[in-house]
Amino acid sequence: MFVKALLLTCCLSFLGLDVGLAQEGKSYPADMADRVQACTPCHGQEGRGTNDPYFPRLAGKPAGYLYNQLEAFKSGRRKYPPMNYLLAFLTDDYLRQIADYFADQHPALPGPPATDASKSVLEHGQALVTQGDLDRAIPACVSCHGGPLTGQSPGIPGLLGLRASYISAQLGGWRYGTRTANAPDCMQLVAGRLTEDDVRAVAAYLAGQPLPTDPVPAPAGSFALPFACGSQPDGGHKP
Repeated sequence: MFVKALLLTCCLSFLGLDVGLAQEGKSYPADMADRVQACTPCHGQEGRGTNDPYFPRLAGKPAGYLYNQLEAFKSGRRKYPPMNYLLAFLTDDYLRQIADYFADQHPALPGPPATDASKSVLEHGQALVTQGDLDRAIPACVSCHGGPLTGQSPGIPGLLGLRASYISAQLGGWRYGTRTANAPDCMQLVAGRLTEDDVRAVAAYLAGQPLPTDPVPAPAGSFALPFACGSQPDGGHKP
């Protein structure tokens, strides 16, 4: 318990905020790049990601999406003890500052890794990503995440530069209710209609996609969503 408390104190200090400052509402140090060094061991410099597939890239994702995830970890809606402990004492305004910082970072995306997925698996993944499956009420990934799969501000993330194992794990989290979002939770609705084979195919296909020259998310309102989504409340969904 002492070690855990010590680690938490160190992380909070890296973020430029000790428990006393958080409780007293005092101002934070000026340089955000220094304050987010606690994020670097897991998420890489500037949030570019690391070799660990289960710690995702943060850089360049929409600020609204990043804030939603930070708030979910703080509230315990998303459960991962190191993140829950690290964010427990941070204010919502401070979470927004962290989100804005990482959204403004644009280090180069990593190249797609080699895959051992079969041609049929990749073709199945491509069909779901680009066309969906109307018979099962599964919309295409591109209908929400955009044709280039770079997402849309403020709340829809890009899907490129992620490992297949991470994508699979997150889809599994939504399928089984261990990852949730603001209602209506559109990803939980969609993922709940996917089979294990669907998840494997989508993850393999997305992880192998070439990277766009400009991976910046589309501006808010660039395209309408196929249904209402709590993560993108002004998404202009089609009735």
